[in-house]
Amino acid sequence: MNKVFRVNIIDITGMAIVILTLLFFSYSTGFKGTFNFPPSVLNLNTIFLSILIEALPFVLIGVLIAGFIQIFVTEEHIQRWIPKNKILAVIMSCIVGAVFPACECGIVPIVRRLVSKGVPIHAAMGFMLTGPLINPIVIASTYMAFGNDFKIAGLRMGLGFLIAVIVSLAVSFLFKGNQLKASAGIEASSTHVHTDKGSFGSRLWSMLTHSIDEFFDMAKYLIMGAFLAALVQTYMPAKTLLEAGNGPVTSLLVMMGLAYVLSLCSEADAFIGASFSSIFPTSSILGFLIFGPMIDLKNTLMMLSVFRFKFVAGMLTLVISIIFITIMIAQRFL
Repeated sequence: MNKVFRVNIIDITGMAIVILTLLFFSYSTGFKGTFNFPPSVLNLNTIFLSILIEALPFVLIGVLIAGFIQIFVTEEHIQRWIPKNKILAVIMSCIVGAVFPACECGIVPIVRRLVSKGVPIHAAMGFMLTGPLINPIVIASTYMAFGNDFKIAGLRMGLGFLIAVIVSLAVSFLFKGNQLKASAGIEASSTHVHTDKGSFGSRLWSMLTHSIDEFFDMAKYLIMGAFLAALVQTYMPAKTLLEAGNGPVTSLLVMMGLAYVLSLCSEADAFIGASFSSIFPTSSILGFLIFGPMIDLKNTLMMLSVFRFKFVAGMLTLVISIIFITIMIAQRFL
């Protein structure tokens, strides 16, 4: 009875979210003459849809990879690939993330599957932090955004990698176990498939089935996160944050806050960051470019759907503090 009730609540919530999204989309495409909405609501609609349209393709790629991991990668593979030594495991995971094109939206379902397959939480976090931040596509876009100057792209790559390693090592000492929510752990175990059995066609079909389930599971949190980010952007304009950034400390905090609130895709955020280069120092721009891809508003909500609240709060605290300290030290040499 309780299980049925819980499922019904989830279905109703999911349906309400989809209806809300369709209403916003319908209004933007041909519903405008029916209702008179205030300009702030129109702006909310535009920002919400832009975040959603930008993020959905990367979530789709992410769930396909997650489905592949679920069906074709075994726990034995994981045990052979991941070094037993914590430091080596973190460095390897950060290197893999650095060469793996991923967005902060699509990375969460991949990490969820990796952790459920037995990847240590510290190694999974190394992959999660570097994947959206310093993959080849992001570095190329950063290079172009700053006038084909490799300085910012190189600093983003070097400092970002260092910060990811430090955060992941801190996670290895502070958190034990996989840190998945009980529901996520049950779901992962219930969908376990013996990957060494069945024809390739049947395994491919299972991969697609898992990917579809994962997509609908993640998409509702993406929609909620995108709407929340749009709400904050609409009713707490960036101008308010920009006016607060006078000194090196406050300007860095403001740019990190802006990156969190804007929830931009890491493949495009460098162009926004470059537009602030005449207002803020290089250190603050780096804070914007490094913090946003690691954790932002919509990404936090997606993480909360998978990991325990205490772990997500701890990760957010670690990332904020280590980025801040590292950049404050590095700015002396910039």
